[in-house]
Amino acid sequence: MQAKRVNQASGNKTKDAVVHSALKLFTMSGYDGVSVRAIASDAGVNVALVSYYFGGKQGLLEYLMAAFFEGYLSTLEDTEQIVMENKSAADCLTELADQLIRYQQHAFYLSRFVHREMTFDNQLVRELMSSYLIKEKFLFINLFQHLFHEQSLRPIQLEFAIIHYRDLIIQPFLQPQYFREVFFMQPSEPSFRIQYLRFINEWACGLDRRLQRA
Repeated sequence: MQAKRVNQASGNKTKDAVVHSALKLFTMSGYDGVSVRAIASDAGVNVALVSYYFGGKQGLLEYLMAAFFEGYLSTLEDTEQIVMENKSAADCLTELADQLIRYQQHAFYLSRFVHREMTFDNQLVRELMSSYLIKEKFLFINLFQHLFHEQSLRPIQLEFAIIHYRDLIIQPFLQPQYFREVFFMQPSEPSFRIQYLRFINEWACGLDRRLQRA
């Protein structure tokens, strides 16, 4: 039994090393610019182990993408249930943004890589959109309809508001280099999150006022 536990721990350590190396190399060189051999070499493992754990480079990519979205949607679902209780629309949207930004800061390189990959048009991206991102859309619609139920939003108003809100949350991690090099901001830093959330709160307050007048 003890030997079995040791083998499991060793296997998990090897798997984690492969994931860490793959993410690092994918971030530096892009998915197409990295070979399985390079990943194995960086992780210090046999090439065959990449196929053993993930079924190859494509399986490793799918693992990384799914890991990000599982954590992201879990954060969205858990936070949404809390913030919808006795909070103003602006405070609710700000607190949810806070938790989603924290999640992406904690998994900064994974977030950056996944968001970049999602800009490509391929079978995997289409599958992720039809599963994870459709669920994300449903959760956002549920939230916005709850927060703005008195405003009788037209579908197009609701959808544009959600797209804009989501873009505020995702953009710093899709284009962190743009934030750093052009505006000298560091999306991975806690100080950025604090300042950025002040702006998101102002945006949410303005959205609430505009929808009330609509």
